[in-house]
Amino acid sequence: MLTTLLYSPQDNSLIQGDDSHIVQWQQSDDAILWLNIDGELTEPLQAMLKQTFNLHQLALQDASRDRHPPKIEDFGDHTFILLRGLSADSESINCDNILLAMFISERFIITRHSARSLSIERTMAALHAGDISLATGTGALSLKISRFVVKRYHKILFDLETRLEQLESVMLTTADDKVLAEVVLYKTDLTRLRRNFHYHVELFNNLRDEPSLPFDSALAHEINDVCEHQHRAASLADLFYQVASDLIDGYISISAHRLNNIMKVLTIITAIFVPLTFIAGIYGMNFEYIPELKNPYGYFIVWGVMLCITAVLIWLFRRRKWI
Repeated sequence: MLTTLLYSPQDNSLIQGDDSHIVQWQQSDDAILWLNIDGELTEPLQAMLKQTFNLHQLALQDASRDRHPPKIEDFGDHTFILLRGLSADSESINCDNILLAMFISERFIITRHSARSLSIERTMAALHAGDISLATGTGALSLKISRFVVKRYHKILFDLETRLEQLESVMLTTADDKVLAEVVLYKTDLTRLRRNFHYHVELFNNLRDEPSLPFDSALAHEINDVCEHQHRAASLADLFYQVASDLIDGYISISAHRLNNIMKVLTIITAIFVPLTFIAGIYGMNFEYIPELKNPYGYFIVWGVMLCITAVLIWLFRRRKWI
């Protein structure tokens, strides 16, 4: 689906429509066009964009893919930015990504996303509500979209922080393999997110250090703000990745400690019963001349010896602080 927003500085009007606004934009000297493409970037559409907006074919190919690392590229008269955002139904760390491509020039901004994008929808809603305006330029609009993209990640990360704290409390009291499996899945998801965030950090650092058209010095503060948001998301993902790793190591250590305690108890029981079994084995042999065999108090003597051995062993284990 193709949607256009045509902004006219002369009367400060904003008109939403279809590709028919492209001709009207071409006939104007100062109008600003936002062309949003929701879905597949077909070859005829690529050809139209290349001819009308002078977009590079390789950049269009990158924008048409469903999987590609985030990047930024300067083409002189416009800048190409490729971000990895969240799908519309992603509300947890186990999320799906969509590619969000932006071609930004002084007089146009072209966005393409492979599936529904809440960041695009929120930006359009803010434009219609008058909270932001295309009068500030296409660069400011693209930074606004980028800020919406990273803020969705922030919400997921903050929710994960609460869940990790809950799992930490559970792990200290309960050895549950389901808890371990959940933490391992979080660590896997965080690995993927960290990769995205570090791409985004590098992307906006490059934009801040070497701004391209239409990102001029007037947008320095907005660029810094987006950089800070990206750095914060990356640092949170790194932190929670380390927390998940520590929880896994802690769970394994606690499980090993509990197993050691169980083995210690079993070893102590075995150590107590070995001499008792030895004595019982001796007096269970069928020999006529075993000492004390015919003693009327032999049974009680053997029991007394066995109880004394048990008491001495327990006393010895306690003295050595084994129990």
